[in-house]
Amino acid sequence: MSKKVLIARVIPSVAEDLLKQAGFTVSVWKGNQVMTKDELIEHARKVDALLSLGSNKLDRSFFETCKHLEIVSQFAVGFDNIDVAAATEFKIPVCNTPDVLSEATADVAFGLMINVSRKMFYNHKLILRGEWKQFEPLKNLGFELTGKTLGIFGLGRIGSIMAQRCKGAYGMNVIYHNRNRNLEAEKETNARYVDFDTLLRESDILSIHSALTPETAGLFNKHVFSKMKRTAVFINTARGGVHNETDLIERCKMEPSGVPVWMLPTPNRCRPTTPCFKCPM
Repeated sequence: MSKKVLIARVIPSVAEDLLKQAGFTVSVWKGNQVMTKDELIEHARKVDALLSLGSNKLDRSFFETCKHLEIVSQFAVGFDNIDVAAATEFKIPVCNTPDVLSEATADVAFGLMINVSRKMFYNHKLILRGEWKQFEPLKNLGFELTGKTLGIFGLGRIGSIMAQRCKGAYGMNVIYHNRNRNLEAEKETNARYVDFDTLLRESDILSIHSALTPETAGLFNKHVFSKMKRTAVFINTARGGVHNETDLIERCKMEPSGVPVWMLPTPNRCRPTTPCFKCPM
């Protein structure tokens, strides 16, 4: 009898095809919304393996109920939604997909940086509202990226690619802060390791590429933002929980010349009325 696999959301069909070719019986949750915890447990009880997404909360109570699972495979690089300690306790291996989205995520961070430097989204909104009537030489000019200092918090795979892009395209100076130095990336990009306060003080662009951990959760708050340049740009393509959204919005209001921008990977936390969209970015 073949092993059963549950895919917790519709993903590219090649995944289902490969599993079936390998002899697995595959079921896919095809609902428009993420499964509730009860729904996930109900369906996971009937299978041997789970292919989860970052939107699925796999906490201790989930593993206590589904301790029969032979493996959990995460359709993502990050796994902060999974209680790995609990899974380990029940001898359930947890896998993720490191490096498959490194280039794509670096592209998003690079694109956000260019957008903010030239206020592309902001000016696009002006056009849609019919507020761009004529060229005004002193309005919404943006700023040059050439020669600016890129600060990276978390110089791993994605951070290194971001550094390479910025160094190659704009000759930017690269500084970074990690728990441990990344000597290979230093050689590739001439990046300079600095302490956290120096990173905040010297960065013109601060790009976040760290994991969401108890140490980084809410790390970028009002106190930290106050140490940055007034004109600095803050880009978060890691996890929304790394920064304090309320504090970032307040900083945006206080410093109209500096444009903080970020990306929240969890759509249910981002509404059309979210105050961040009113920032001139």
